[in-house]
Amino acid sequence: MRLSTWVRQHLAALRALLVLTAITGIIYPLAVFAVAQLPGLHDKSDGSLLTADGQVVGSSLIGQSFTDADGKALAQYFQSRPSAAGEHGYDPMATSASNLGPESIVDTLDADPSEVKLSLLSTVCARSKEVGDRERVDGARPFCTKDGVGAVLSVIGPRDADGEVSHPTRVVSVNEACPATPFLATYKGVRVECAEPGADYAAGRIVPIFGDATVDTPVPTDAVTASGSGLDPHISPRYADLQIARIAKARNITEDQVRQLVDAHTSGRTLGFLGEPRVNVVELNLDLDQRYPFRA
Repeated sequence: MRLSTWVRQHLAALRALLVLTAITGIIYPLAVFAVAQLPGLHDKSDGSLLTADGQVVGSSLIGQSFTDADGKALAQYFQSRPSAAGEHGYDPMATSASNLGPESIVDTLDADPSEVKLSLLSTVCARSKEVGDRERVDGARPFCTKDGVGAVLSVIGPRDADGEVSHPTRVVSVNEACPATPFLATYKGVRVECAEPGADYAAGRIVPIFGDATVDTPVPTDAVTASGSGLDPHISPRYADLQIARIAKARNITEDQVRQLVDAHTSGRTLGFLGEPRVNVVELNLDLDQRYPFRA
């Protein structure tokens, strides 16, 4: 009697396993696949792929870098926002952010340039200078030197009750490796020194210097910071507008022609209130190549 009950229980469990396997492993996937083939959903379900001359060249959902083999920006293309996904950026298999926060302001200097690790501040400063030079605008930002590194001092000396160093004995520009000339000659009457690679200046009070750059910089935030996923294909309309003059000159067309394409690839806020207006760089550059091919 007990054996019979045991057998019935296991047969019931086996039947439940087979039924659920059929529903969740066969019927449901087939139903989802069938719905995905409906008009209007097919392209999205296949990855929103983009083609040129019959060849798949990317996806409208994943950004790309428009640079040469040395990583230099190609003048004829709109540049995407920076990416921290993978070694060269925009790697779908290594989607991530840099994980650097606002307190990352001191670089790790080394005699070997390949071992230097930039802080978030110096990374932003370098990107802003690069964009400014490329687009012929002022890329200066607060807390950045004119050479594009973080303007940060280590102020060494006895501290008061509030931790301030009122009478420093030594001041070091921690992000400018010797033999660089520090961005600031003196601080509180003390000569500012360049930093020796490998030296530890943590004993001093770390002081970022605001500088004389305006907070209203022409280079927008999305031009110098990566997205959380590292795969964002969009930039802000402001960053797109900054690049129009360069694109028009490189392709020998008018700025109005470029601006019309930018407007065509600009999306507003989702549902009218979510997010910000955005420009799909991948689709925009593809459209540029089709309408106004670049001739070197």
